[in-house]
Amino acid sequence: MMKVDESSARLVKLRLPRTAIMFATVSLLNEISAQMVAPLIPILIATVLAAGPVALGVVEGIADAVAAFLKLWSGRHADLRPDKRKAMVLLGYGLALVARPLIGLAGHWGIVVALRSADRLGKGLREAPRDAILADVTPAAQRGAAYGLNRGMDYAGAVLGTLIAAAALAWWGIGIPQVILLSAVPGVAVFVMLALAPNPISHRQLAIQAVANAPLEWQRLSSSLRGFLKVLALFCFARASEAFIVLRGHELGMTTVTLLLIWAWLAALQTLTALIGAPLTDQISKRQLTLLNWASLVLGYAALAWASDSTSLWIAVSVYALLSGISEGIERSLVSELAGPGEKGTAFGWYYMISGLASIPAGILFGVVWKTAGAAAAFGMTSLIALLSAAWLQSVFRRTSKPT
Repeated sequence: MMKVDESSARLVKLRLPRTAIMFATVSLLNEISAQMVAPLIPILIATVLAAGPVALGVVEGIADAVAAFLKLWSGRHADLRPDKRKAMVLLGYGLALVARPLIGLAGHWGIVVALRSADRLGKGLREAPRDAILADVTPAAQRGAAYGLNRGMDYAGAVLGTLIAAAALAWWGIGIPQVILLSAVPGVAVFVMLALAPNPISHRQLAIQAVANAPLEWQRLSSSLRGFLKVLALFCFARASEAFIVLRGHELGMTTVTLLLIWAWLAALQTLTALIGAPLTDQISKRQLTLLNWASLVLGYAALAWASDSTSLWIAVSVYALLSGISEGIERSLVSELAGPGEKGTAFGWYYMISGLASIPAGILFGVVWKTAGAAAAFGMTSLIALLSAAWLQSVFRRTSKPT
């Protein structure tokens, strides 16, 4: 009887809160919509709009960075007004729902920049409040699993969205712009689901709000969190947009449908890694896992630099996907751990803002190196940056070490 009781208690302990499951479902549907568009943007830019890697770097860099300061504001506001978190998340997804399908109607890559930026503005508005909600409703011992599941559903949605886009192009006889317009369908489902969901505000959140305001000043963040965020700024230069993988395949002569399949394969392996690795992040030091992951990604980027034909690109994408799938889930659970009470949203705001601000120079630098020295040199550069980032992170963790 004791063994049965212990087993039942263990199952209950492993069950994630309903809100965490709901956000995972939302992530799945939203990413289906997003990935019916994202892998087609490099092809759209290179073919329909007749632009190249520098233009792609500008599009992806500005798209991520234009919302950077909004991410900090939204994280701050999520701590000051936790009762408004759901509204911010809903508005963020709604903005993406409107902007994303219109990319299919763009006649110039500059319009793609504007619409992609609007899509990312929505992401900037929703991400920090969403992660703050997850941190609040999920016990500390389960946060790695919650963030890992959320990221895993992102990757799973990427698989489904990409396969839907590939099927539409191959069997439905429609073009890239029409596929992008169809991305509105799962986007509407996301908006309806969130609109009907109850506001996950808790009495504990309101108590925190009444006691203190979240710190916005950089110096008021914990030294451990500041140290990690500084290294993250460098590491973001290694984390070049995965859209460049599609552009590489296009240069190597792959068809549009094959490029969508390789994008789906990338996301499928990332899903596998994220879901398998999620529970481990609650059993092993998040600092050590982050360090190990960044160090292993040196090999992932090196593999992409090595790829020089379609076969080797498939192999390189497989290596990179297996190493990268767990990255963001680990980083987000680490930020949650390093943030103090009442500042989860603000901490995530800084995390997303720094990542976004680094995206413009990182994307442009990658595109310029690609254009002047080739794809191998560009991916080789990211491998070197990842190595330097891992070494610096190890030094930071030694200086700010504490029991985890």
